[in-house]
Amino acid sequence: MASSPQADETGFQLKGSAPERYEEYSAPLMAPFVAALLDAVDVCPGHQILDLAAGTGFVARAAAARVGPTGHVVAADPSEAMLRVAAAKAPRMYPDIEFSAASADRLPQPDGTFDMVLCQQGVQFFPDLGAALAETSRVLRPGGRFAATAWAAPHRSPYLAAQGRIIAEHGDPTAVAHFEAAFSCPAARLATALPEAGFREVTTRDVTFDVVLPPLAEFVRGHLSAVPWGQAIEEAGGPGRLTRAAEDITEALTGHTNPDGTATVPFTSTLVTATR
Repeated sequence: MASSPQADETGFQLKGSAPERYEEYSAPLMAPFVAALLDAVDVCPGHQILDLAAGTGFVARAAAARVGPTGHVVAADPSEAMLRVAAAKAPRMYPDIEFSAASADRLPQPDGTFDMVLCQQGVQFFPDLGAALAETSRVLRPGGRFAATAWAAPHRSPYLAAQGRIIAEHGDPTAVAHFEAAFSCPAARLATALPEAGFREVTTRDVTFDVVLPPLAEFVRGHLSAVPWGQAIEEAGGPGRLTRAAEDITEALTGHTNPDGTATVPFTSTLVTATR
């Protein structure tokens, strides 16, 4: 995203203990899209997989379970703090996932290393999308597959739409910019950038899942504290402002709340696939 003022050299940055909270609070949002991502390119036993912008390892763990002992998974992320959480959560039923502290546009792997490169909610945070996709193409074998998800426009996901409205009220321009960056890679941008990076057979489609979120009174504040826009609210106005923002988001989702306090909310992502 070289032309995007919202992105910086490391993209999605979290401070302090936020990576641990990200692992906890983002898990229910990510789970159905991780499965859709792996299904889209038919991850199978024996495949060599790169989880790009791996974060705390949601995709890497799911891919490791599918490729089994004859396959291999590398999880790459520029944040060593996120990778430490990923390593702590990695399963031991198969050979360990390999963790690589690397940015998307400077990968250490040789040319043609992987059968597939997967990226869950990361492409929108790449400082230079074209460079990252060119590097992705380089480490893929001929005929290798790329698949990624990126949030569709926030109005497609009521929880994210509520976050956007409340962040505009409680946040400063930094918080707003961090939030907007999460939606900066729509299908049209990916459909243009992938062929420019040498990919073919590009497909894009939207996928929607009804996600059951834990009781919102606790969940919303925890999730806000684990994303850059929530951290920006707290830095600007203190814990009290973050709490008020979380309360307002919870109130906005009243119509989605179940009797037990959980909430069933639809989320929509763009799913893109391409062939090297």
